[in-house]
Amino acid sequence: MAKANVPGHLAIIMDGNGRWASRRGRPRWMGHVRGAHTAREVVAHCARVGVTDLTLYAFSSDNWKRPREEVGFLLDLFTSHLDRQLAALLSNGIRLSIIGRRDRLPPALVAAIADAEARTAHGTRMHLRVAIDYSSRTAIEEAFSRRQEGQVDAPLDSLLPQVDLLLRTGGERRLSDFLLWECAYAELAFLDVHFPDLSTADLDTVFADYAKRERRFGDVGASGQLAPVP
Repeated sequence: MAKANVPGHLAIIMDGNGRWASRRGRPRWMGHVRGAHTAREVVAHCARVGVTDLTLYAFSSDNWKRPREEVGFLLDLFTSHLDRQLAALLSNGIRLSIIGRRDRLPPALVAAIADAEARTAHGTRMHLRVAIDYSSRTAIEEAFSRRQEGQVDAPLDSLLPQVDLLLRTGGERRLSDFLLWECAYAELAFLDVHFPDLSTADLDTVFADYAKRERRFGDVGASGQLAPVP
């Protein structure tokens, strides 16, 4: 169970890798490499502080529109990153799942995903989900379709646990087709920092703000009284 002052399910839109590199006069791929390093730190910190579910938005279905060279580099980076981080996931009891389509991914990446998911399946400390070739609208449509075909016993049970806190870096203020159903009552946090520069101190600041929020879910809150109309 998550600690009281941190979200049980944290979702992060890891935005700003390319802009981080461009503003330093470097090629965009260097921002993705730096972002992968930051992602490792984020995963480790979230596990330490008690987050039980962490979902990272790595590659949306719309990202196929990017230059072919950048897309190819990202897919290769995902493959190598899975291989390099598997030992750390196992030693820290972190279960890994990849969400999104797999039919358009390179065979080497699909194989690396299957191996990592199988080997970390018994991790109980934190469930890490990484969204690759992911579209929330597509996921919702597929869940409804399965429900109508009688393939599931409960509506939309193939979707993820409800998100407690959604964080987006990079200065943008939108969801970008990420966990739309699961974020129905999520608290939202937006940082102007590009993802490669996201620090554990930044995360702790976001968690401290989250801990102060009163989540009412449509109710009147702990006080039981509505605020007076000015």
